[in-house]
Order: sequence, then C-alpha cells, then structure tokens
Amino acid sequence: MRFSVITLFPEQVRGFLAQSITGRAMDKGIISLDTVDIRDHAINDYGKVDDTLYGGGTGLLIQCDPVYDSWKTLCSEEEKPYTIYVSPKGGVLNQKKVIDLSKKKHVAIICGHYEGIDSRVIDEICDEELSIGDYVLTGGELAACVIIDSVSRMIDGVLPNEDAYTNESHMDGLLEAPQYTKPSSWHGKDVPEVLLSGNDAMIKYYNRTAALVETWQKRPDMMNKLQLSEEDWQKAIAFKKSL
Repeated sequence: MRFSVITLFPEQVRGFLAQSITGRAMDKGIISLDTVDIRDHAINDYGKVDDTLYGGGTGLLIQCDPVYDSWKTLCSEEEKPYTIYVSPKGGVLNQKKVIDLSKKKHVAIICGHYEGIDSRVIDEICDEELSIGDYVLTGGELAACVIIDSVSRMIDGVLPNEDAYTNESHMDGLLEAPQYTKPSSWHGKDVPEVLLSGNDAMIKYYNRTAALVETWQKRPDMMNKLQLSEEDWQKAIAFKKSL
C-alpha cells in the first residue's frame, strides 16, 4: 500500500514512520511512503505558500496553488489517490475507518499548518476530512503519522499474524481484557488463576467477560454501541462483583 503526505515538514513525518513496525514494513516493501514538500510548489522564489485571511483574523492561511500543485504530482491519468485532509473539523478516526482505509491502494494525506488551508482547494481535491480527536494540534503531521501507523497495522505482513490485531481494543467494539506477564505474583497482586490453567475454553470465556467489564468501567460511552444479550450483562455483573 502506498501512503503519500503533503506537508511543510516532510522530515517530521519520515523520521517518525521510519522507526519500529512501520519502518520495518517499509524496508520489506509492504507499505511505501513518499512526502511532498508544499514549499517545492511555492508561488515565488522565496518559498511563499501562505497569506493573510480574507475577512480578517490572526495568523496565515496556506494558499490553494501550492497544495493543488503538490497533490497533482501524486496523480496519474489512470488514478488519483484517496485524499484526506487532517483537520479538527473532520470525522473522528476509529477502528472501522482504519480498516476501511487499509483497503485503499494509495492514500494521500494533506497536513495543514498555521491557520490551515484555503477551503477551496480542500473542497476540490479531498475525499474526506479526518480528525484524530477533539482537540487542536499545531500542524497535521502528527495526525498523519497516527493515521498511517494505525492503517499499516491492518495490512497483511506488517504484523506477525492476524492474532496480533484481532484481539486488541476496539476491534470488536470492546476494550482489550487486562494482560499480564511473569512473575505471576508482583507486589502482592496475583495473575488470575484461570490464565495459568492452560484451559483454552476457560481463558477465552474469562477474557471476553473481562473485556466487557474493562469497557464498562473505563469507556462506558462505548457500551451503547454494543449488541449485548441479557446473559452478557449477567456475566459482566457477576464478574465485576468478584473483583
């Protein structure tokens, strides 16, 4: 899968994604990353890409032409990339969106800075606006890295096997059950005996119920989106009482 990032700070994006799992995926050729520096398409020899806002306001806005010309370098006659503008106005990224994006062949992400980008070019070339949360960053580069990291994990070959992501938080609408490693007792806290039993059926049951309670306690807002039976609730209540 190909990722492209249109940005004023290409090194920030490349430096982050060259590490760890995404870096190894690029080394293997499973994903590719190219960046386009908006200043390479500046409107003059001084690298100017922004100007003051019509109607007044503080700060500077990135102009249409440098963004549009940057984007055009990613387009061919046959195909244009699926294009995202990272913005606090966009829909909030979730696991469903991550999975949907992982099925695209080429995703281009446009990063704003300063006061953002002239709305006209966003309206013309972007397929959607996407946010990573209800807060504001100084630029879109960190958000672009978050999107690429989360999407990459869903691509075959990036992680060791399917279990590395199918049992994680948010994959089935629940948070992941609490997890433990050696030693089995630490600071007077013991690992639940069922996890030491070797009984796969009991462990699976325990983890499902523990995940339900973990979600109930830490993210009750997610519970409304789940299709839970009365039996699920009874198990969760009994489990919670046993803690």
